[in-house]
Amino acid sequence: MPLKLVKRPKKSPNYIIRGTLRGIRIEESTGTGDKRSAEEIRAKREAEILAESIYGRSATATFATAALSYLENGGKKRFTAKVIAYFGTTPLAKIDQDALDRGAKKLYPNAAPATADRQFYAVASAILHHAAKRKWCPPPIIQRPKKPPGRIRWITIDEADALIGACSEHLRSLVIFMLYTGARTGEALWLDWRDVDLARAHVGFPKTKNGDARGVPLHPRVIAALANLANKTGEVFRRPDGKPYDRPKRVDDTSAGTRIKTAFKAACRRANITDFHPHDCRHTWATWHYAINRDLGGLMKLGGWKSERMVMRYTHVNVGELQHTIDRLPGGNLGDHISEKAKIA
Repeated sequence: MPLKLVKRPKKSPNYIIRGTLRGIRIEESTGTGDKRSAEEIRAKREAEILAESIYGRSATATFATAALSYLENGGKKRFTAKVIAYFGTTPLAKIDQDALDRGAKKLYPNAAPATADRQFYAVASAILHHAAKRKWCPPPIIQRPKKPPGRIRWITIDEADALIGACSEHLRSLVIFMLYTGARTGEALWLDWRDVDLARAHVGFPKTKNGDARGVPLHPRVIAALANLANKTGEVFRRPDGKPYDRPKRVDDTSAGTRIKTAFKAACRRANITDFHPHDCRHTWATWHYAINRDLGGLMKLGGWKSERMVMRYTHVNVGELQHTIDRLPGGNLGDHISEKAKIA
């Protein structure tokens, strides 16, 4: 029996699709009071049910359906809105590598490979893999943008002292904080005093890039810097005029570093430090931490990294603990250990 359009004027001006088709009972709103539009929606819905009953869910499932299921089952919301809006009701069967590449180019025409990967390909991949687990589509094989090697720029303690000394007054405590906590720029800029406990020497980051809250013990140098701040309510760090830094308007805004770019660049210039950006304070903290503690697990936990691969890059510049393994290689001073075969020759 075909589905019908009905109205319930007392409850809603919109038409309702009602009926049973192929053993499936349907009663859902069309979202419109226009009969012509409602009829188009009814016909489309009827066709979907017929196709699904004959060919299975995999033939009719759409990206929007998969995305909704993904989010309802705990999927990350960050960056999903634009991807869902782009693909919408596109059938999963039609989303291949070419469709992904076109979407990335459309939504992020001037983005760096890493940005396109993080904000488009990674999101689409997560949703498609979610759908594949439910057998709505085959497991996707996705070629993601080739990214350049991760940047690892760090400075020595002497350079850090020079940078701190070169900072303007409003920036100094912020730079100390980032160098000694590994906070991302956004985590530091919009840190609230409610998440700082000077007596316990602890700071909490309730909202982080990967969505998981974390805490970090405070170094004595940070405690001294924060204790000297006049303001003790609201945002910890302020602009020169005493007002908080402007917050991002979108969840996918990654421009935190631009709020202090000019002042930070000037401080680096006065300290004679080149090619050093605000986020490099986090790299510096991680490099220092591993160099002193050689604790990969601890660094991973404190920094909030999800994978060891992200943390391993800080071990490559800190291999001093392996010096004894090199010293043990045979040879000593040249000529000290000539083999018997060499003597005979």
